[in-house]
Amino acid sequence: MSKEYIFVKQSLNLNGIANLSGAKNAVLPIMAALILTNGKSELENVPESADVIQMINLLQDLGAKVLFDSEKKILNVDTSTINSFELKPEVMNKMRASILVMGSLLARFGQVKAALPGGCSIGKRPVDFHLQSFKKMRVEIQETGHFLIASLNFDLANKLDHKIVLEYPSVGATENVAMLAAGLPDSQTIIVNAALEPEVLDFLDVLRKMGAQVDILPPATIRIRGIKNLKPLKHKVIPDRLEAGSILLAAAITGGQVELPDARADHMDLFLEKLKEMGHEIIIGENDIGISFKAVQNPRAVSFKTGPYPGFPTDLQAPMMAVQCLAEGESLIEETVFENRFLHVKELQKMGADLQVIGSKVSVTGVKEFIGSNVLASDIRACAALALAGLAAKGSTEIRGVFHWRRGYDKLEDKLALLGGKIKITS
Repeated sequence: MSKEYIFVKQSLNLNGIANLSGAKNAVLPIMAALILTNGKSELENVPESADVIQMINLLQDLGAKVLFDSEKKILNVDTSTINSFELKPEVMNKMRASILVMGSLLARFGQVKAALPGGCSIGKRPVDFHLQSFKKMRVEIQETGHFLIASLNFDLANKLDHKIVLEYPSVGATENVAMLAAGLPDSQTIIVNAALEPEVLDFLDVLRKMGAQVDILPPATIRIRGIKNLKPLKHKVIPDRLEAGSILLAAAITGGQVELPDARADHMDLFLEKLKEMGHEIIIGENDIGISFKAVQNPRAVSFKTGPYPGFPTDLQAPMMAVQCLAEGESLIEETVFENRFLHVKELQKMGADLQVIGSKVSVTGVKEFIGSNVLASDIRACAALALAGLAAKGSTEIRGVFHWRRGYDKLEDKLALLGGKIKITS
């Protein structure tokens, strides 16, 4: 077990300018989609998160040649050497997003053998949506122990048009189906009740650049016509709205002022509205690019409910909860996406938060202060929430579970430190 932890001391009035990394939740499916091509692609604005490194390892394990310039944030991938469709347990178990390569491997090889993916403990995140959709596209799937063995009848799948109706707008299932559809040149696939998060739209833009015909139709429907030879591409990944939200909340909880010149405000509408409801001052740049934020000194508590985009993002629920703990009044937070995403509650309670879990909701009563404590992060966003609480807390805070932080962020601790935050990873 790692002896590392995040050490945070009270750091009020964070101030300055922060540049954002590329969106982890966009780059992972984009990297998986490169398997559809045969040649050299280049991705810009790629974050150096642990999940990205794991996806690099996965691609290399399949035979791809990968070069990552972590300083310039440029990733070069040559997929012409990919020669395997088997995903080993030691690779799959480290990252849930590894399931995303199933669609592209099926399109390339017509078969895939994969261990069930790992990840963090926020919920079951069943792969049922993925598998049910694949079966409708004439993929035969067998489950043997901890492995999935899938095979595609190309001739049959290509002769038919496919209509996939998702029970829930799952981001991963939408992306996986889209990858397989892009590799079927003689059929049309329609995905109804599709996820349309900004990260999904960035991923779909990549499929278009590869040559697939991708149309977005109302309501929440994606239509895809694949082509025979999807081509390599060059693409710049969108800024990470979740990192942007975490930095804005760090300024909010410390009474600070920050500028995010490359943030996409149009990707964060409801979240920004909730910050405004609290009383914070937000100025949006031209064409919705760039956010200037100034914290109000006596913020009001606000209630919110998570949901698929454009609803309030579940990945900002935990950090936003930490901020509500120090706001004036009471709020009610409802989680509708993941059933176990309140594991941070007991850790915030250790720091003095007044929280009560009621089923899928948490009742929050504002307190005057947090007190530094030793806490444990259960997932990426819980780690962010505890780090924000630590920045506002009297004394110092030690957060275990550093690997979650590294999975989700590219040295966010350094960005917070440049804003005046006393935060570092130590052992």
